[in-house]
Amino acid sequence: MQIEVRETPFEPLAALERYQTRVGLSGRCGATAIFIGTMRDFNDGEAVRGMVLEYYPGMTEKYLRHIVESAGREWSLLDVLVVHRVGELRPGDPIVLVAVWSEHRAAAFSACRSIMEALKSKAPFWKRETTAAGSRWVEHNTPG
Repeated sequence: MQIEVRETPFEPLAALERYQTRVGLSGRCGATAIFIGTMRDFNDGEAVRGMVLEYYPGMTEKYLRHIVESAGREWSLLDVLVVHRVGELRPGDPIVLVAVWSEHRAAAFSACRSIMEALKSKAPFWKRETTAAGSRWVEHNTPG
């Protein structure tokens, strides 16, 4: 399992390939489910020019680990990778990668969705968007 919160841009598919190769997952799993989240250029009916994503170092990583470990208790998983951006983002930038490896697709799909939904609704991240009218804090997440 690897959880990474980073301020620098990343290429999700390259990160996935590097991790998969490094830990030797090739041939060991029957399913890999991935979710890649990117920044939209709109929210709540307004165009969004950029966003700053803040977090609480140490606490955020600990909570993400809790989310992943909970999924591991519910489904039979071989490994999990979570990479999450913080800092300044622009529309189209990758924000999050969640990858789940399992022997079977049902566990991979279910765990990937569960991890992403918990991350989106409960993990300690705070968003400040920039619009034509100025900046604003995002008070709620959009529905899944």
